[in-house]
Amino acid sequence: MKTAQAARLMIAATLCAGLAACGSAGGGRKADDFNGSDMRPEVRRTTIWDVFKSSENPNTTVGVNKYLWNASLEVLNFLPVQTVDPFTGVIQTGYGTPPGGGRSYRATIKIADPALDARSLKLSLQGPGGAAVEPGTVRAVEDAILTRARQLRIQDGRL
Repeated sequence: MKTAQAARLMIAATLCAGLAACGSAGGGRKADDFNGSDMRPEVRRTTIWDVFKSSENPNTTVGVNKYLWNASLEVLNFLPVQTVDPFTGVIQTGYGTPPGGGRSYRATIKIADPALDARSLKLSLQGPGGAAVEPGTVRAVEDAILTRARQLRIQDGRL
């Protein structure tokens, strides 16, 4: 019983000491010392209510490459799309069989960057029951998506 009380007292004292160390009595650091930002209320312009304002157009804040996005949907059009999130750049599909193929696949595509670059595209393929897919197959699908994305960019005239 005394050990549990001592442990609680030790935890409470540690939390109080840590909390006290966070504050300053005015003689510590100035507001300008914190990463060059000025935290004075008359200078600071944001409030908690700014979170609820929609000051930006949501169509311009999507951080994925539109050519990779459209190319992924076109190349994998034989797979039924289950979830799509353009804000995080994730496309998840259900199982489907490619034309001329005998094995079904499902895919998860993540477009991690607005640049038209191979590093921006992450592709995961799974066979039936979560079975692994050969790396050559994954590479071929990635290449097809990247090639189609470049074709779409050329068609758009943005070289």
